[in-house]
Amino acid sequence: MTRIFSLVILVWLATICEAQAVGGLADVAIVDRESGAVLTPHYYRGEYWVAGNPGARYAIEIHNRLGERLLAVTSVDGVNVVSGATAAWDQTGYVFTSGDRYKITGWRKSDAEIAAFTFTASPNSYAERTGRPANVGVIGVALFRERPPVPVYTSPSIDPTEEDRSRYEGRFKDEAAESAPSRQSMDKAGAAGAANFAAAPKLGTGHGAREYSYVNHTEFERMQLQPNEVIRIRYDSLDNLFALGIIKRPRPPAPSVNPFPVSPDPQYVPDPRG
Repeated sequence: MTRIFSLVILVWLATICEAQAVGGLADVAIVDRESGAVLTPHYYRGEYWVAGNPGARYAIEIHNRLGERLLAVTSVDGVNVVSGATAAWDQTGYVFTSGDRYKITGWRKSDAEIAAFTFTASPNSYAERTGRPANVGVIGVALFRERPPVPVYTSPSIDPTEEDRSRYEGRFKDEAAESAPSRQSMDKAGAAGAANFAAAPKLGTGHGAREYSYVNHTEFERMQLQPNEVIRIRYDSLDNLFALGIIKRPRPPAPSVNPFPVSPDPQYVPDPRG
């Protein structure tokens, strides 16, 4: 009975988390790392908004819902989170295997280190400190499906005679030399494949403390040049979302009143002792 109850709780928690996510090919959620809470997305005039807590570290959690690999080119405040370049669809990103779930917790500094995402005032954001303030306050995930491998068919091999082998040996060597790519072009192709990794002041994302976060390099060929899906989530402080009308400010409860304030409460017969 205990195991069944625990399973029900886990399923319920997973359902709650998925309900707080945005996306189709993948679920994208913003997680407050200080509290562990998934920030609730509020839909307002065609856009999703979340309320960030100033000073808190946060993560972008991506869950691949497909039975295939996905490439997620991710940006914060208009900046690519892996390379630091002004974000574009054709840049590097993280590759997610089928059903994979991963939290992107900061700006990628190396294969083993990130600088944590932190909610901070816009002037302290990484984008504004690097001269790119125009897109502070938005998180973007461009999802690309992988191009299926092209099947290769080969005919049965037939061993040539000794005479045929000697006759064409020189020709085979010449053709192989002409068709082989140069070392420089191979290095460029390898580098390209390895680039895929796996109100109040406006809120932005700071360049926080260094943390350990290890990734591997892999190759990924996109199915098409345009993303298969683009997920966009805007964020600001709770006070600013109240001021913008994105979140309705809760009304305070009405104070309790008594029509006979100086009259004693009704008294009833008490129980006997013992």
